[in-house]
Amino acid sequence: MKKCLTFGLIIISLLSLSACESLNRAIKGDKYIDEKIAKEENAVASKAYEKEIKEALAADKKAFPQLDKEVKSNQAQVMLKTSLGNITIKLFPKLAPLAVENFLTHAKEGYYNNVSFHRVISEFMIQSGDPTGQGTGGDSIWKGKDKSKDSGNGFANEISPYLYNLRGALAMANAGADTNGSQFFINQNTNNQGKNLTEANYPKPIIEAYKKGGNPSLDGKYTVFGQVIEGMDIVDKIASVAVNENDKPKENILIQSIEIQKDYSFKK
Repeated sequence: MKKCLTFGLIIISLLSLSACESLNRAIKGDKYIDEKIAKEENAVASKAYEKEIKEALAADKKAFPQLDKEVKSNQAQVMLKTSLGNITIKLFPKLAPLAVENFLTHAKEGYYNNVSFHRVISEFMIQSGDPTGQGTGGDSIWKGKDKSKDSGNGFANEISPYLYNLRGALAMANAGADTNGSQFFINQNTNNQGKNLTEANYPKPIIEAYKKGGNPSLDGKYTVFGQVIEGMDIVDKIASVAVNENDKPKENILIQSIEIQKDYSFKK
């Protein structure tokens, strides 16, 4: 795995998502309605993303919701009550609506109660969300219910030029593009990553934030949908436990429950 992923891959990811959305609108059944329309829609959507990316590259600190601890009206807040302490996280439903709705619904239904951190790698991340505790299970809230959101293999990645795998970022774990289920991870790396990034590929405020740690090599590949605002000492504590050859803690560390401290209403 490369240690530094340039913003170019985020652009590619965004354009790929855009192309899929446009192509879906131009297909009826198994036949193209009009290939020219599909190409034109792709071009328009791509330009829209290019504009968003340019705006993000030039934006100041206020544009990036991970960079402050305030929980705004269009955000949610949860507390992970773990066997080693509490972790408070704010969520970003406007930028990652599928991931946030999936996480909040699972949390309300007790899906994550007594689920372990099954994969822990110091100076990288801590991972949980699999009810089997093995890292091979876990479904989205839509599996078998809504094919428009979950194909059966998971729901779509949501990549935004305003969200990054900074230290403390909450992100969906996956087994490849658009395979999101229930597993998630918290970026824990404390090493300075800002020195590896340039303003041509990353917004300046994000480069500054990466100096405190994180995993830019994951940008563009995983949906970031939240940020720890209190309890990073607990994240570090979990990351420091003894693990076996599969990076599984030798003693179970559990999410005992998740408290919804500020909810968010998804309009149906």
